[in-house]
Amino acid sequence: MTASSTLPVGQLPSLGEVPNRMYAQVIRQDRFGDPRTAFQVEQVDVPAPGADEVLVAVMAAGINYNNVWAARGLPVDVIGLRQRAGEPHDFHIGGSDASGIVYAVGDEVTSVAVGDEVVVHPGCWDPADAWVAAGRDPMLAPSARIWGYDTNFGSFAQFTLAQEHQILPKAPHLTWEEAAASTLVGTTAYRMLHGWAGNELHEGDGVLVWGGSGGVGVQAIQLVRAAGATAVAVVSDDERGRYAVDHGAVGYIDRTEFSHWGVAPHWQDDTRQTAWQKEARAFKRRVRDLLGRDPAIVVEHPGEATLPTSAFVCARGGMVVICAGTTGYSATLDLRHQWVMQKRLQGAHGTNDEQARAYNRLLLERRIDPAVGEVLPFEGIPAAHADMGAGVAVFGNRVALVGAPEPGLGAAS
Repeated sequence: MTASSTLPVGQLPSLGEVPNRMYAQVIRQDRFGDPRTAFQVEQVDVPAPGADEVLVAVMAAGINYNNVWAARGLPVDVIGLRQRAGEPHDFHIGGSDASGIVYAVGDEVTSVAVGDEVVVHPGCWDPADAWVAAGRDPMLAPSARIWGYDTNFGSFAQFTLAQEHQILPKAPHLTWEEAAASTLVGTTAYRMLHGWAGNELHEGDGVLVWGGSGGVGVQAIQLVRAAGATAVAVVSDDERGRYAVDHGAVGYIDRTEFSHWGVAPHWQDDTRQTAWQKEARAFKRRVRDLLGRDPAIVVEHPGEATLPTSAFVCARGGMVVICAGTTGYSATLDLRHQWVMQKRLQGAHGTNDEQARAYNRLLLERRIDPAVGEVLPFEGIPAAHADMGAGVAVFGNRVALVGAPEPGLGAAS
């Protein structure tokens, strides 16, 4: 059923009644740059679901760093990339976390019904991809994409489109904003810790978590605790450290007490190498003091500033797993620590269905807290991305209300 008028943000049409138009936070190529101006509220057509797709009325949308990149047009122009692949849209609607209500389903959808309260996980792919059809990890397929970044019609709009397999049940005890907060960062952390044969997280392991008060970090710490392992957080001050401890870390390290960050000096530069190694060894001793051993897994995302240290402190046969490069991409490491100590450097991106469902079960069982840090109105999405890009951090996750008119709604009484 179709409705003709566009409702204000914060209002929903009758269940199953889909308007022709909707409000969205839209990025266009001629606005690339500062997220404050790259995002603008526009009216656009509500997309119709394809055969295997689901149309969801967005109640709340999580905010992640990927759409800072989209707003800047760096490192890739996501609009141009999709247009070169044959897609018609000359705009981008981002947002890779959503909670909401199903309003329409495609003809081939069988597991989701209109009226279901759901969340959306961000891993998507072409089901006809030969890699996927062969039963391999779909997030390693050539067609794998991150919904709401690589795809259009993400969660920064009144309605969003997702593939059927991305749809997960919303935990009834969570509010709309809580349910939208942590799926991307949580499933990312789950894949980092449980996704790599030979270096999966085991009970009793020690784990070092960079950015322990942030989105991925808080979820990683909780996942470590849920597995019966031990996490130490790296943070930038004591308040953030206490927040990480409150969410399950056994201790924290204030990185501002050390000065060896950035690209490591060349191995032939004896003077600078000696100074770097002194600091790196002091950091490693601090990690050992808190964990009682070297970390079997290092959860990385800063990249350029921290990777040399991560590779140095990681245990023999352990793994440094990295999901981003928030301080830059031109990282270095001393390869002697890699081959002699047989350490693994592993990239991790997105989530597959199995990992997303496993993470969501932990939410349903109340073993994981979404860790909402800041709840914003729909109009606050541009400034929130600008702050995130400028390094203005909050504890936990930022969330914007869309269909929910106010915080605190959506939880079962």
